[in-house]
Amino acid sequence: MKQSTVVSIGIIAGLFFIFGLVSWVNAILIPYFKLACELTHLQSYLVAFAFYISYFVLSVPASFLLKKAGFKKGMMIGFWIMAMGAFLFVPAAYGRTYGIFLAGLFSLGAGLAILQTAANPYITVLGPKERAAQRISIMGICNKFAGILAPLLFAAAILRPTDAELFKQIPLMDEAGRTAALDELIRRVIVPYSVVGTVLFLLGIAIRYSPLPEINTDEETGELALQNSTKTSVLQFPHLVLGAIAIFVHVGTQVIAIDTIIPYAGSMQIDLLEAKTFPGYTLAATIVGYILGIIAIPKLISQVTALRICTLLGLLFSVLILLAKGNITLLGHTADLSIWFVVLLGLANSLVWAGIWPLALDGLGRFTKIGASLMIMGLCGNALMPLLYGWAADVWGQRLAYAVLIPCYLYLIFYAVRGHQFRNWRKA
Repeated sequence: MKQSTVVSIGIIAGLFFIFGLVSWVNAILIPYFKLACELTHLQSYLVAFAFYISYFVLSVPASFLLKKAGFKKGMMIGFWIMAMGAFLFVPAAYGRTYGIFLAGLFSLGAGLAILQTAANPYITVLGPKERAAQRISIMGICNKFAGILAPLLFAAAILRPTDAELFKQIPLMDEAGRTAALDELIRRVIVPYSVVGTVLFLLGIAIRYSPLPEINTDEETGELALQNSTKTSVLQFPHLVLGAIAIFVHVGTQVIAIDTIIPYAGSMQIDLLEAKTFPGYTLAATIVGYILGIIAIPKLISQVTALRICTLLGLLFSVLILLAKGNITLLGHTADLSIWFVVLLGLANSLVWAGIWPLALDGLGRFTKIGASLMIMGLCGNALMPLLYGWAADVWGQRLAYAVLIPCYLYLIFYAVRGHQFRNWRKA
């Protein structure tokens, strides 16, 4: 592999680490805002909705931005939009205004949508196609390792050792005392997010002048140009459209497994200071899956086989969340057995993203940029699926709400087995 390619992959790996820090902190922001802003389950999951719905809104404009400004300038703009979102947390905290927090999260997600639209095609085309899942798995390790750190760093910056007692006392306080306590609690985000905003702004400048090359995703071989000569729209590629739907349900299952596990632990009388480690367990399971993928793909199994195995495991673990019962003590936590199957969803989800992307972008040629933006639109599953779970949790209870995962994994199994093979809608 050329040194320039190795450097490029290293830079993209750094980007995926940043994506993880910004994205997975939502796992602890949800219960934190639920307490500080006095929200229902459904309202608290608007954190994920506001953050990820921006992918749906911004992904197609992002592809046009990248085409006009180039990848590096476009990514700089993405970082600056994220910085603006981080800085919005300051006035939101002073007024304890949930709506402004949601605006800040939307801005963070919007900038990230631009960066994701650029970064995923980069890592897909930087090297042999049959090893794309391997490279994406390396990026995933960076992303999920950051995800393990994010809640812990947030907790270290925001939470205090005495907060467990404070959280118990807040519901018993009179209105004036409760307001003062909650105002103090929410204003703890001001310094961390001011630092985050500054760092994101500087990273935008750094990526603009980095050695990352511009890539031309519009080039096609003669055979591919002939094959796509009658195509006028990305919607004429069934394997891409079905792949975008697969991304929608996959990221939905992933964010549910990570962002709901702290409240689910809370339903077992595990307080926030203890429960903050559970997203890290889920992400650690995902990293184990990535490492297995790097070792096994393509030497021992193909990308498609790995995708099929993972989707089947996802269905199995979802059923076991609903059926497994009984308290066990593991890793120092006494909790219902079902929560450990939520953790194991991290393993099941590990190679799904890496399996879908190369299958969905295969043979797109000059449609690759807009195809990637369609795939990024699928990340709005992160916005909508937690709301569905939150509604189900309010109506059915938090455990039974995990039933929403089952149809998702059934669709992913379909795409892994058959859907990715469709090249025209008649056969589909």
